Amino acid sequence: MRVLDAMAVSGWAAASVHSLTRLRTAIDGINVYPVADSDTGSNLLYTMTGAHEALQAAEPADAAEALAVLARGAVAHARGNSGVILSQVVRGIADWAATGELDGPGLAAALGHADQVATGAVSRPVAGTMLTVLHSVAAAVRGTTAVLPEVVRDVVAVAAAALDETPKQLPALAKAGVVDAGARGLVAVLDALASVITGEAEDLGHELRATVEPVVEQAYAWEVMYLLDEADEARLPALRKELSGFGDSVTVAGDGAGSHAVHVHCADIGAAIEAGLQLGRPRNIRVEPLITPTPIEPGGGLDRSVVAVVRGGGLAELLRAEGVAVLAVPPGETPSVEDLIGLFNEAAGQHVSVLPGGPDLTAAADAAAGHPMAGERDVVVIPCSSPVQVLAALAVHDGDRRVNDDVVAMAEAAAATRRGELRVAREESLTWVGRAQTGDVVGLVDDEVVSIEPAPASATNLVAAAVGVLNRMLALGGELVTVLSGADAPPGLTAELTEQLRLEHPEVELTTYAGGQVDAVLLMGVE
Repeated sequence: MRVLDAMAVSGWAAASVHSLTRLRTAIDGINVYPVADSDTGSNLLYTMTGAHEALQAAEPADAAEALAVLARGAVAHARGNSGVILSQVVRGIADWAATGELDGPGLAAALGHADQVATGAVSRPVAGTMLTVLHSVAAAVRGTTAVLPEVVRDVVAVAAAALDETPKQLPALAKAGVVDAGARGLVAVLDALASVITGEAEDLGHELRATVEPVVEQAYAWEVMYLLDEADEARLPALRKELSGFGDSVTVAGDGAGSHAVHVHCADIGAAIEAGLQLGRPRNIRVEPLITPTPIEPGGGLDRSVVAVVRGGGLAELLRAEGVAVLAVPPGETPSVEDLIGLFNEAAGQHVSVLPGGPDLTAAADAAAGHPMAGERDVVVIPCSSPVQVLAALAVHDGDRRVNDDVVAMAEAAAATRRGELRVAREESLTWVGRAQTGDVVGLVDDEVVSIEPAPASATNLVAAAVGVLNRMLALGGELVTVLSGADAPPGLTAELTEQLRLEHPEVELTTYAGGQVDAVLLMGVE
């Protein structure tokens, strides 16, 4: 097949329904994230069945029209977070098909557009899900000049490989020893497309180990879905933000014809519906209970996780390399309830210890830990006033200890770490040690200004200021110094500081990292 036509689109829809029917029970059985409620396979099947039936009732003239009908049907019948995302994959392909034919390069471009549309519909994309698989596929075939059968073979190969990587990206999957359920469903749909284009049999042989046996208990929250008509597109971001304050798994997905599928996991059903009423006309409202999350043990180990909430891309990557689920918060922003609940859900186990890298992040984490959407997870927030305290707490974390003992040890390590930092003054100010002019280097210990070095903030001045701050901190004792360099730190700054500190304090062990924070040139911790 050189170009996808209307008949092939119909064949794809039918093949997808066939594949998802065969895999439904198995996909339900590996449903771990975001809630282990064993319905992802069912939701994907319901979504695609509705889309297929809508196409069967129409008489499309070409592939573009067939895909448009399929997309509207998918959005109208979307169930669950996975169903909404799948509907946006179809819609993205349909949108692109309206601009050109779906030959090899055309399908590649359409998948790239589908990646953008599906990701844009989700309030908080998470690595290790069906969005990750879609992104891998789009990136792999971007700019290709290959013919359609070759492109689709590449698509399914990349999708299968990306699916196998999902447990490495999402701790909850690794703990259960399964791949992501939604991602497995997406691979099945892409396999179905390949079978129609190439005439080759679908690959349904990917091992799916059902490991989750949810216990039906009293609902701790609800899955709320409805179709929203007559809504002002410009106000949809505000709707996403409002829903994010109620819970998690927020999606607002359009069908390209003015209707939007709204989805949220929340504890306040009325508030979620009222948010839609303020923007348009909700219809087809559906509410289902979410079961209480249960411990997932097949992957082995104790039923606990440590997660972190920090600012600074370098620090976030450092923590992820240590196997910690991390929420990286942009500068100046406060994480939403959805952001934090999503972070808790990414973690494996019933007990979650949260390490927030600042007072405002600690307050936000405290609020989310007591939110109804946290369910029955045991979420403990360990107060940290600086990222260096996060690192100190993580250094003493021991998964073999009893949970309470481990929490106490981390809290004590964080509290015992003295904090220093260097900032470049952005405006004139009066401090306890004198007047700071714009551009001066200001040194702080435990949030109190202790020194001012005149501008400019050169490497020499910064090293002198940092040594002065560390000398003051080390006067009270200390064996280990940790330094996080900021995004604006001059090249070679930490190397010069290391050399100077070795001369003045040879007895002290120094560790430096690229933290990437924007509010301080250097963050320093002494233990």
